[in-house]
Order: sequence, then C-alpha cells, then structure tokens
Amino acid sequence: MALTRALDMERIRSEFPILGRQVHGHRLVYLDSAATSQKPRSVIDAVSRYYEDINSNVHRGVHYLADQATEAYENARARVARFIGADDPRGIVYTRNTTEAINLFARTWGVATLKPGDEIVTTEIEHHSNLVPWQMLAALTGATLRVAPVRPDATLDLDALRGLISPRTRLVAMSHCSNVTGAIHPIEEIGRLAHAVGALLFVDAAQSAPHIPLDVKALDVDAIAFSSHKMLGPTGIGILWAKPEILEPLPPFMGGGSMIREVWTDHATWADIPARFEAGTPNIADAIAFVEALDYLDGIGMNAIREHETTLAGEALARLGEIPGLRIYGPPTGAPRSAVVSFNLFIDPADPDSLVHPHDVGTVLDAAGIAVRAGHHCCNPLMRKLDIPATVRASFYLYNDIDDLDTLVTALRNCREMFDR
Repeated sequence: MALTRALDMERIRSEFPILGRQVHGHRLVYLDSAATSQKPRSVIDAVSRYYEDINSNVHRGVHYLADQATEAYENARARVARFIGADDPRGIVYTRNTTEAINLFARTWGVATLKPGDEIVTTEIEHHSNLVPWQMLAALTGATLRVAPVRPDATLDLDALRGLISPRTRLVAMSHCSNVTGAIHPIEEIGRLAHAVGALLFVDAAQSAPHIPLDVKALDVDAIAFSSHKMLGPTGIGILWAKPEILEPLPPFMGGGSMIREVWTDHATWADIPARFEAGTPNIADAIAFVEALDYLDGIGMNAIREHETTLAGEALARLGEIPGLRIYGPPTGAPRSAVVSFNLFIDPADPDSLVHPHDVGTVLDAAGIAVRAGHHCCNPLMRKLDIPATVRASFYLYNDIDDLDTLVTALRNCREMFDR
C-alpha cells in the first residue's frame, strides 16, 4: 500500500539513526512516539555542536561565547513562535516539559486571578498533567473544578462540556488531541464558548503540536503548552505560550537568578516577560537544538505529515479491526483523529474477563522488536470510566510506514493465538 507521495520514507528513515538498530534480534518497529519521538541526526548533531562550539551561559556574560549562546537561545525562542503562528516571541516561555508549562500557568495566572465561586472546566479524557494542576489550583484558591464526561465509546461528550461553560467559568483547560484515543477536539468552537462568557482557553497541545499544523491566532487560544521531545527535539524543553498581555501582569513562578530586575535584602522587582518566568540557568543546548527539529518538520511540511499519518492510522484501524477480539477505543473511522490507536485484546469478545492484560501484550510485542506503550497513559479517570485497567497504545509518526503496520498486525495475531492456547 502506498501512503503519500509527499514523504520519501527511505530517506526519512535513514535520517533517524536509532531506526537502524535491532531489538531482540528483530528490526526496531518504534510505535511509541506519543510518549517520546525519535530524533533525526540533525538534532543529535546540534546538541553536540553547541557544547563543542559555543557552550556558555546566556544573558550574563559580555564575552564572545556568551553573546553567541544568547543569540542562538533567543533566536530559538523566535523560531518556536513562528512555528505556532505567534507574532510576539515574548509570549514563549521555556519550561522543562508540557507538565511544567501547565503548572507554571496555574500557579501564576490561576493564583493571581481565581477566587471562591469561580470555575475551571476541564474533561475526563485529560492526561493527568492537564487535570492534577487544576485540582491543586482549585484547592488553593477555593475555585470549583468541573469535569466534562466521556461517552461509553471513549469520546468526549461535547454537549456536556458546552453545558458546563457558564458565566462563572474563568478557564477552560483541555487537550487538543487525546493521548489515549487520538480524538482531535474542536478547539475553535470551544474557544468561542469560553470567550463568550469572558473565560480563557488553555490548550494542552502535547499530542497535536508534533502532528497537526498549529496557528494560535487561527485557533484563538489564550495559552498553549507542548514539549520538544514529542516532536523530534531533545528532552528537557517544554513551551508555554500565552498572549503577552496575559503574561505581563503576572507574578513569577520561581525566584532566583535571571528573573529579577533589582534585588534588595528585603524585596525585589521582576524582569520583563518572558525572563520573569525563567529563573536560573536554562536548558540552553536543547532549546537551541529544538530549532533543528522544527526546521525538519517544516522541511517536510506539517500538512504532508498530517496526510501521511491520517492514511496510516486509517489503515491501522481497518487492519487491527479484523483481528478477532481486538477492541479499539476512541473515535469511529472517519472522525477527526491523530495517529494514536489504543486497543485491548480479548480472547472471547463477549467476556470482559478474557482480557489479555496490556502489559502482557506489550511484552510479547517487545519480543518481536515492536515498541508500544501499555498502561493507563496517565489517564486514570478515563480508564476507570471504560472499566479497564489499561490499554495497548500504538502511536505512529512520520518515520513509520506500512511495513511497520504489517509487523504489528502479524505480531498481534500471533499474540492472540498464543494466549488462546
């Protein structure tokens, strides 16, 4: 089966060194990109090049290396802004990951803004990183957290979500794309509902930024968070983007070096944004290397990546759906979704007690060289709603092809036969 003419799969796969290795005597089939993506050679080389050529701290020195490092670090901030369609790089705050970005916003905007009687609206399908920080914020401020449910088919109940947004709502916080089901949520519509009552829209884009063209102006979101490591970049770099007018009046997240303007023994004044939120020495090398990842994605084209993954995921849904006893969770075929496919294997489709535990399925697949994720995917409320302990999750990316899917399907059929015996 041909996927898309836009992607030269042989060239792309050759540019990811790890894809050439073997696991347990088999070629590596990496289907865990929703957890972390693999890295092209250009990103790996960029990390080494920083340490070899311009290693120095930023924003502090007056010597040549410090100037070079600072320029590269701030150019990277501007590059991230361009990637998501943001006009002003002052809205880009570096963090360690999406989780820290969400917590930063909760502990700055949330603490400064919310009071008893105010409401935060989120959903039952969220990753813990976009649920627990809001739980903690509600407990801290006296605000109320309201949670939209999922339907029995693991899709979000959008009617219930609409019904929760009211004049008391101050923030709607939700994922752009589910890390379990792959469902893509109608962010533009939800943003209009939030803004109509004067609330902000915060979007967890950890699962969409690597796969879907993002434009924060077109989406009309107020703040967004995502991670470098899920989109071909290094670990240790997350991004919080918020409209600068939202960030400017906020207090710092942490105290220390770099985030101050002046310090006395009994008080301090704060630096301008975004430095105010970036205390201490940052992850300079990986922020700079992130540029190479963004250049790689843009070089292929986010629309071409989206087309490739949509075709591959559609074929995966069809092929996996032919395996007896394999149950797929999430949107039906044809509904907007990413290249994440979560499923479970039942020996008897009519008997829920015949579930083959996802950890066992994952172990069998690993023996065949296939890397998938097996667990609750940091989504305990969703698993509880579906009355299952976990799922197996196969997540595809631009470097996966039909051969990877063939290998997965064959291994799952063998797995079913093994446990059926």
